[in-house]
Amino acid sequence: MSGQGQHYYFGSGDHVTLHGGSGNVGIDKRVTPAPEMPPAAQEALRELLTLVQELRGQVPQAGAEALDDSLPALRAEANVPQQERHRALYAVAGIAGTLGALGVPIVEAVNKVLGLLGAQ
Repeated sequence: MSGQGQHYYFGSGDHVTLHGGSGNVGIDKRVTPAPEMPPAAQEALRELLTLVQELRGQVPQAGAEALDDSLPALRAEANVPQQERHRALYAVAGIAGTLGALGVPIVEAVNKVLGLLGAQ
């Protein structure tokens, strides 16, 4: 090898670069903690969760399951990467957007959270 490492990509999202010959053993899986969320964003997430839980019983089964999949990343105390939280927010907004007037408060709550997180 001429100073270039061999690059490997794994389905879990891991990106590994190997330098040199033998002696490469294992992958360091330490994760950088998510940055501290502002208190206003934490409160907005709590409000959103309340709205989502109220809405859950009013959507078809597939929508309820999709909301359930998003809930862990929407908890203010969850230590999740920002990208995962944003993905969950967009999923919830998408489901709420299909519900017309019923979903408007959730879409507004999602926009508020995104704004507080600096994603808008």
